Formats: sequence, structure tokens, C-alpha cells
Amino acid sequence: MYGKQPKKLLIMNILDILKRYTDEDHRLSQKEIVEILDREYDMKVERKAVKRNLLNLIDYGYHVEYSESVRVNRRGEEETVYSDWYLERDFTDAELRLLIDSLLFSRHIPYSQCKTLIEKLENLSNRYFKSRVKHIQTMPDNELPNKQLFYTIEILDRAISKGKQVSFQYNEYYTDGQLHARKDDSGHVRTYIINPYQIAAVNGRYYLICNNDKYDGVSNYRVDRITDICLLDTPAKPMKKVKGLENGLNLPKHMAEHVYMFTGESVPVTFRAKKYLLTDLFDWFGKEMQFLDETEDEVTVRVTVNQDAMQKWVLQYALHVTVVKPESLVNKIREDIRNAANNYQV
Repeated sequence: MYGKQPKKLLIMNILDILKRYTDEDHRLSQKEIVEILDREYDMKVERKAVKRNLLNLIDYGYHVEYSESVRVNRRGEEETVYSDWYLERDFTDAELRLLIDSLLFSRHIPYSQCKTLIEKLENLSNRYFKSRVKHIQTMPDNELPNKQLFYTIEILDRAISKGKQVSFQYNEYYTDGQLHARKDDSGHVRTYIINPYQIAAVNGRYYLICNNDKYDGVSNYRVDRITDICLLDTPAKPMKKVKGLENGLNLPKHMAEHVYMFTGESVPVTFRAKKYLLTDLFDWFGKEMQFLDETEDEVTVRVTVNQDAMQKWVLQYALHVTVVKPESLVNKIREDIRNAANNYQV
């Protein structure tokens, strides 16, 4: 319960009650609002004052809904009765659940930050929504969090908006379970100068699609591996000067061609696949695939994809997919399978 409050806070307390107690399925009468004000805010008010402030909230632009009915009073006169008050919300419970689920299944947001964000999302609904998600738990961190993650995203967003370069260190894990900055051949920490273009979420991770200023092609960096980022004053290299981005960034196409966000040139690949794999194929490659020579059980597929990524992808589906072209990729996969078999020889 709140301490005794001045009458001027009445309208704010009524708004707070609407936020905490109401939605389309949970509505309050003026009498019920009066009772909550008395019980929880130590405010004794009349129904007319509640009604007046509810209508003021509507005038101020809040989406407060209600129902109207006509009744005959004791004097035999007709009067309009307002009831069933509730606050129309910016997010439906289904939309909030979708956002919360996205956080729960995210692998790039540390546990503590994920928990805080979920609590903030819960507060966008009412008490009834909270009771439905209180049993949900996220998995504890299984890798050390990068505490600079949200700051990194903020700086990247600013750099992309302003068309500026950034510098940062790029990290990887060692056996001590800690992130360590990559070093050059002389043992000094490497500083990356990057032209950033887009942040994309892939397989539960944030990736920066960009150009390393030392090269002329597209690069992809894990955002959660970036530390010590700095916004530079120098303008970013225009996309049209980056190999593969001459006509701008087609994000769906880029994602389909870089299934594991490997860097490098995309090439045409032809493979034979079992038809029960079609749903997975659309998940990985989108709708830009070409289908040929379809039989009852198999189909030939043509895609344009990063060759290194395709080499890794095929090994995942080796029992269901056979690469036909290019021959160089076929030879690499054949060698990978041979080496894998040697690892398991008795």
C-alpha cells in the first residue's frame, strides 16, 4: 500500500491502476477503482471524481476504453452510465510473449541482462500477464558474458546512421574460458578498422556485416566478440566500392548465401537432396533455390552460397545431401569425410 497521497496525484494513481489491473479481458467499474484507491493508495474519492479523471486521461491521449449504457434514475430520468474501463495496450500479450521468447532463446544476451529485459517487458502488461510467465526460467550463462555488448550495438548503430568508421578489438575464447583479443604476428593486440553497414541476427547471434578497411570484400563479425569499440570521425567506405555490395546490401540474399556468416565469395553450387529435407532447405537458403530433376524421393537443387559455409553445411547433412558441382567443393567434402572416418577407425 502507498502512503497517504495528495489529491493532485489522483489522475496518476488511476492511470497506474489501469496499467496494473486492466486489459480487454479485465475491466473495472468506477466503484472498483474507488475501492482500489482506498485500499492500496490510501485515497478516499467519489465515483464522480474517478469518472472525471478517466475522461481527462482520454483527452490527454491515453487509449482508455469503456462501455456506455442508459438507465432510468430514481427521478425517472434517463442517464448514461460509463463502466468496464480498461487501458488499451501498445503490445498484446501474444506480442509480449513473442518478444520474451526471443530473449529466452537468444544465445548472445547474457543471463542477467536477459532477465532484466524480460522484467521490463512484463511491466508493459498487467499483473495477470506476469502470473503467466513467472514459471519461465532462462538457462544460466554457459559462456562468459561480454559486458560491452549493448554499448557495442549502440555505437555500431550510431556509426551506421552517420556513415562513419569504427575501430575495435576482436576476441576469441582460450582454454581458460576467458575472451582474449586477437593479436598480430608480432604479438600485439590487433585493432580492426571497419566500415559498418548492417547488424543482422543469425542462429541466435548478432553479426556485423561490414568491410574490413584493409580488404575489398564483405566481412562478418560476431558482435558479442567485439570489445573496446570506438566511433571514428573518418567516413565509411561506400558500399559500391566493396566487392559483392556494388548494388547495395540485399540482406535476405546475403543471409541465404552466408549460412554460417563465413566471409568470402559466393559461388553456384548444385547438390542432390532427399525431398524430406525440403523444409530445412528453405530454412537455410530461402526461396532463391532452383529445383531440377525431381523424382519421388529426391531433387536436384541449385543455390548461390559461400563455398566455405557450404562445405561445413554439407557435412551436417552428409547422409541426406550429395554435392554435384563445383568439382573443387566435391573434392574438399570427399577429403573431409575421409579424414572424419579416419578419426573413428578402431
